[in-house]
Amino acid sequence: MKNRILLLMAFAFILKVNAQETIVFPNQDRRVITTGVPFLLIAPDARAAAMGDMGVATSVDAFSQQWNSSKYAFSETKSGIGVSYTPYLSKLVNDIFLGNVTYFNRIDERSAFAASLKYFSLGDIEFVTDEFSEALIQRPNELTIDASYALRLTDQFAMSVAMRYLRSDLRLDGVDGDATPASTFGVDISGYYQSEEEAYSDFNGRWRAGFAIQNIGPKFKYDEGGQENFQPTNLRLGTGFDFIFDDYNKIGLTLEVAKLLVPTPPVLGYVDTDGDENQDSDEPTIIVEGKDPDVSFLSGMFQSFGDAPDGFSEELKEFTWALGAEYLYQDSFAFRAGYFNESEDKGARKFLALGAGFKANVVNIDLSYLFSASKVQSPLENTLRFSLTFNIGAGEYVEY
Repeated sequence: MKNRILLLMAFAFILKVNAQETIVFPNQDRRVITTGVPFLLIAPDARAAAMGDMGVATSVDAFSQQWNSSKYAFSETKSGIGVSYTPYLSKLVNDIFLGNVTYFNRIDERSAFAASLKYFSLGDIEFVTDEFSEALIQRPNELTIDASYALRLTDQFAMSVAMRYLRSDLRLDGVDGDATPASTFGVDISGYYQSEEEAYSDFNGRWRAGFAIQNIGPKFKYDEGGQENFQPTNLRLGTGFDFIFDDYNKIGLTLEVAKLLVPTPPVLGYVDTDGDENQDSDEPTIIVEGKDPDVSFLSGMFQSFGDAPDGFSEELKEFTWALGAEYLYQDSFAFRAGYFNESEDKGARKFLALGAGFKANVVNIDLSYLFSASKVQSPLENTLRFSLTFNIGAGEYVEY
C-alpha cells in the first residue's frame, strides 16, 4: 500500500512539473483551416453569389457544374453555355479576376454531361533587376478543367460524378528560373432530389434537396521542397422549397450548410526544459491538443469530423451556412437575396448579397453585388459580378 502511495505521489509530481514547463504557443484561439488553391471556394457565377454563395440545392442552371452537376438531369433546356466574370480585390487592382465557361448537354430523359473551364488570374507582376534592364512581366494563374456525367436514378433523384484537372502556376520565373506549375486531380460526387409539384391550400409547391462532396483528391506541393497542401475538399448539404403561386409568380427559398473536410490545425506547444520561456533547438514542437494534420487526404476527410482541439463545439463552428431567396416573374425576371455566415474563429466571412436576372429569348443575364457584414473585409466587397447564359433548345424537356 505504501509503495502505491509513493508511486501516485511521484506520478502527480511529474505531471505538475510537465504542466509548469509546457508553454502553449500564443494566438491560437482562431484556428482557421487553410488549403491549397482556395480560389475553388469562390462562387464563380452571379446567381449563386446573389443567394449567399450557394448552389447545391437550388434549381438547375447552366452553372450547376460548379455546385452540383447532378441537377443537369432535370434541365428543361437541351443544352447551354454559361460565361461568368468575377473581379477580385477590385478596390486595389483591376487585373485580378475569376472567369468561368461551362457547357452542358442533356443527352436524353435520364442523363446529361457537362464540361467547364475555371481560370483565376492574379494579374501582372513586374520584375526589374536594375534601371537599365527591361521589365519582366509575369502572370501567375490557376485553372481547372472539369467534366461530369449525371444519371437520373428515379423520376425525382439523380447522381453525378465529376472529374477535375487542376493546374496552379504561381511560381515566378523572375524569382526561380526552374519554376514549374503544380498540378493534381480531383473528383466531385453529388446528388439532387426534386419532388413533383404538389397542391397546397393557397399555392403549389415543390421540394428540393442536394448534397455534394467536392475536390476529393491527393495533396500537392507548389514546389519540390515545400509542404504538401490539401485541396479544399468540401461537403455541401442543402434543401429548399418553391412557392408556386401562379403561372407568373414563384418564390424559392434555400438553406445550405457546408464544411471543409480538411484537418483542423492543432494547438502546438513545447516543453521548456531550461525555463527560459524561449523554444530552443533541442525543445521540439509538440501537439498539445488536437490531432496530427500530416495525414493522407482520405484520412484527413474522416479526421476532420473529430479533430478540433475544443471538441464538438469547435466542430460546429467549422460549418458555414447560407440562406437565399429568389423571386421569379414569368421566368423572365428574377430578384435574389442571400446571407452567408462563418464563425468568427474560422475566418469570419459574413456578407449580404443582392442580385437580379433577366431573360431575353435564349439569353440570360445575371448580376450580383456583395455587402460585407464582418469586421474582416471581404476581397469581393462592393464587387459587381456578371454571368451570361445561352440556352439552346429551351423547353425541349418538360419537368413540371
